[in-house]
Amino acid sequence: MADCPITDEQHTKVAAIDETNTMLKVTGLKTHFFTTKGVLPAVDDVSFSVKRGKILGIVGESGCGKSMTALSIMGLVPGPAGKIVGGGIVLDGKNLLTLTEKEMCKVRGNEVSMIFQEPMTSLNPVYTVGKQVMEAVILHQHLGKAEAREKALEMFKLVGIPEPEKRLAAYPHQLSGGLRQRVMIAMALCCRPKLLIADEPTTALDVTVQAQILQLMKKLQTELNSAIILITHDMGVVAEVCDEVVIMYAGKIVEQADVFELFEHCLHPYTAGLMKALPTLQKSGGRLYNIPGMLPNLLQLPKGCRFYPRCEQATPLCAEEEPELTEPRPGHFVRCVKYQG
Repeated sequence: MADCPITDEQHTKVAAIDETNTMLKVTGLKTHFFTTKGVLPAVDDVSFSVKRGKILGIVGESGCGKSMTALSIMGLVPGPAGKIVGGGIVLDGKNLLTLTEKEMCKVRGNEVSMIFQEPMTSLNPVYTVGKQVMEAVILHQHLGKAEAREKALEMFKLVGIPEPEKRLAAYPHQLSGGLRQRVMIAMALCCRPKLLIADEPTTALDVTVQAQILQLMKKLQTELNSAIILITHDMGVVAEVCDEVVIMYAGKIVEQADVFELFEHCLHPYTAGLMKALPTLQKSGGRLYNIPGMLPNLLQLPKGCRFYPRCEQATPLCAEEEPELTEPRPGHFVRCVKYQG
């Protein structure tokens, strides 16, 4: 990661952060994939911040750049095709893009942890879940086996796993989806990281378990005063737990605001479509709304606004040039021609 080209201008932007309240500052992040068919801008000039004790939601359809933004923060962009080609990622005053891989290994787990999307594929099937949590503790905190076991047991109790002593000896396939997700949360929090990134943590879970996991994350975030980035496509989840929201589309941020401001004064047609697609108690025979069309091919992005081919409010001006991110309301940013100039 240390060889990432960062300009003087970006260094200046990265340095100008509020050290007292900002846990993470991402500035002008660009993560591209270099393929035989061309360059894919998976994350294209993305900027946001996460405050201590707050939860930031990153929302969008699959393929819009949410998970790649998270992997960029973790320094886990799949190579050699994927590379961070610009921007800054500052965690508590430390620019992660200037660190060597050895230095990043010390940051992962201790300062920033990630809950991956599907626990069944993230947990090793041939080791007990207790052993896997213990390994994380031994690696990052350099504890002995006995101390690591006590730490793992403490974390299992913290995340509400029933019969924690018994569960330490269980294999992933012996646990339900909800318990596996709790194990992943326990592993991510075992070193008390400053920042937790949760990538679709409630995917494939039933509604009851989903509510329990979200309540657990909110409770632990409050107790540990940590910051959380919650990646999801579900606006209902955002409304329930998030403090601030970033809406991404085709690698770019199209809207950004406080959660109450966003739901009360939605400005971008894409955000409006996501909200309209929320299931509600409808009359018999009613159909769920879906945003027409598909995400654009990143190798063949449309000229102008990236969303205009699917936008029900599009005008000829939308196809001419890409709009900038503007602030039509205090603290509320949107990328739409309706709010330019």
